[in-house]
Amino acid sequence: MGTVRIGRLASELGLGAGTLRYYERLGLLSPAQRTASGYRMYDRDAAQRLRFIRRAQALGFSLEEIAELLALHDNPHASARRVKRLTEARIADLETRIRDLERMKQALEVLAASCSGRGHTRECPILAALDRDDE
Repeated sequence: MGTVRIGRLASELGLGAGTLRYYERLGLLSPAQRTASGYRMYDRDAAQRLRFIRRAQALGFSLEEIAELLALHDNPHASARRVKRLTEARIADLETRIRDLERMKQALEVLAASCSGRGHTRECPILAALDRDDE
């Protein structure tokens, strides 16, 4: 299987070389080898691993969770139960974030409705509400 330099692999996947180096520092990715001049060389399996990382990130998994998912993926005898629990925890977190976003949206709608958009900013009820001292 052939290898590619870090820049080419990063470019093929739409990532920066710095991102690959960062993933390497975190232990998410390992270069297949280094050239005599120190260039990182990656095999084609690295591209698949990077796609896995990007998909997991797109679903909201943290890099710490992705490290665990990769470790589980790399161990064919590991329990799928842990993968399911990680996924269910991510779902619960997303549900909490969605509720928080809905509350923020409702608060902003109330503020927006209180403002005519006319006049000077010193009379703006939105800015007045943001400037209040009460918590």
